[in-house]
Amino acid sequence: MTAGGAVMAGLIGGIIVVFSIELIEKKLKVDDAIGAVSVHGVCGFWGTIVIGLWGVDGADGIGLFNGGGGAQFVAQLIGAIAYMVWAMVTSFIVFAALKYTLGLRVTEEEEVGGLDISEHGQIAYPGKRERE
Repeated sequence: MTAGGAVMAGLIGGIIVVFSIELIEKKLKVDDAIGAVSVHGVCGFWGTIVIGLWGVDGADGIGLFNGGGGAQFVAQLIGAIAYMVWAMVTSFIVFAALKYTLGLRVTEEEEVGGLDISEHGQIAYPGKRERE
């Protein structure tokens, strides 16, 4: 990818991540407090397929929009979808195993008391704790 193409890919990725966070967290109500799905999943998907849109190999355009045809875009799309499916299946297996062995959630008492106490045995932020 050329330097200009990289800048455009990053600018578009920056816009995509904002809309993705809005969709995933606010519309779909998925608990993703740090935006990992949007940043790594959605923007990772974008970063993969953008090579098929305006990627280059040396001086030769391999992207759909710079004379390379659609073959590279199709290859990038298949790769991105294959990885997405693999990540979802693997995550489902790992989280299911954790759920039925160690558990995924802390108790309400641990959550209210603060995970710094239950996980580390000390207060992370000393001082008076106020409850809402």
